[in-house]
Amino acid sequence: MKKSLTTLAAMAALAVPAVAIAEDQPSDQNKQNAQQYCRDLRDASGKDNFRSMFGGGKNAFGKCVSQNAKKDQKQTERAHTNAAKECKAERDADATAFAEKYGQGKSHKNAYGKCVSQHAKANKAEEDKTDTNDVKAAKSCKSEKAEDKDAFAAKYGTNANKKNAFGKCVSQNSKKLDDQDNEDDGGSDTTTS
Repeated sequence: MKKSLTTLAAMAALAVPAVAIAEDQPSDQNKQNAQQYCRDLRDASGKDNFRSMFGGGKNAFGKCVSQNAKKDQKQTERAHTNAAKECKAERDADATAFAEKYGQGKSHKNAYGKCVSQHAKANKAEEDKTDTNDVKAAKSCKSEKAEDKDAFAAKYGTNANKKNAFGKCVSQNSKKLDDQDNEDDGGSDTTTS
């Protein structure tokens, strides 16, 4: 009996860290979003260019999904955190108008939750523009590289063998598109918090 309690206690102690670790892992939705993004990026880049961006091996797709599932999770968390701040500020400014705008039913008790949900979706959609810009940039870089590989490598490559040129091109062009989006949106930047 004493041995079983000790074993049970040891198993319980091991289970707690596993649960804590699992909470930090990307959700299935984050993984699905990352898979779609990586498919789109691979299609826009071409297989060899895509592989060069993620280490050059046949496991490039897996690396892409792993990196971007984590990124998508952080975007989702940031969108929700910012939404909660936005809704709190709006509620604090005028609680009655806030309840009327977001609440349902006679008591409007669910106003805060509805507000956070709406703002989080909008914030996440704004963050997802960056992914779309990566795909647009990859298409542009693929075309530019096809015109003159050597000039492309010289222009964008920063390491000794210039093999990082495609990734650098995508990064630079995607950032330009992000900046244009921010200017078009009136200078708002949802990627900082």
